[in-house]
Amino acid sequence: MSAAEPPGDGDHQLLVLIDPLARRYDGESVRIAKDVLSAGAQAKICLADSPDEFAKALSRRGSRRPVVVGDDHALLRAVSQLHRERELSGGALALIPVGAAHTLELAHALGVPRGAVAAARTALDGAARRLDLLVDDSDGVVLGELRIPAASPTAGPPHTVWDTCRTFVSSLVRPAPPAPSGPSRAHRLRVEADGVLLNGLDRPVETVSVTAQGDGGLADVVIRTAAGRTHTTEAKAVTVSGPDFRYRADISVAGPVRTRTWTVREGAWGLVLPAAGD
Repeated sequence: MSAAEPPGDGDHQLLVLIDPLARRYDGESVRIAKDVLSAGAQAKICLADSPDEFAKALSRRGSRRPVVVGDDHALLRAVSQLHRERELSGGALALIPVGAAHTLELAHALGVPRGAVAAARTALDGAARRLDLLVDDSDGVVLGELRIPAASPTAGPPHTVWDTCRTFVSSLVRPAPPAPSGPSRAHRLRVEADGVLLNGLDRPVETVSVTAQGDGGLADVVIRTAAGRTHTTEAKAVTVSGPDFRYRADISVAGPVRTRTWTVREGAWGLVLPAAGD
């Protein structure tokens, strides 16, 4: 993780994007976060009722620094949009984590404080830190861990478009049930790291994981073979290919694809975290 950046002129001009699921899950925490932010900054509050409203408000933020109130999915949506708009380098965003515990694992792994008050105070007085980002060749992003392959998603009952998306994503991050007894499923995947072959199609694997280290422009690559061996390395770019496979990027499942390349973008995005000593 890189050194903290000093606050900019727009740090106390905030756009507070409140995810509707956060309002439904814990309205009191949302209210507390709004009160703390409004008391410490000029905060424009946006109660987005749909993904389109969320995206439009973020695009029209002007010089205001975005503060997302919601879970991991809301954070990922904001970072993905800013990446597509090529606006990630222009500043940092903050997160007030509100949601079920299993939907906040990424936020806490990144260092976002637990609790609405602590997170809101960090959004006001914390330090912007530049973090690495995994970007794939379809312009998708990964903030935390990439796992290959991922299980096929299971369809749920019909809801509104918004609720269907959120219910589906939440189901993906619940703890997996205990694995059945017997040998684990093998997958034939070719894995290359910075052009060097790590695994060929003739050696079945159980899983491949890729995780950006946080800073330094490298990712940790871990291959677990079907034979029970583990191989690790560091790389800037990782290419996986083989028969149709799905992959889990943070909290979402994508695919099937036959090949995909992920590249580390050093210091590509900024997140406001507690200042040193807090």
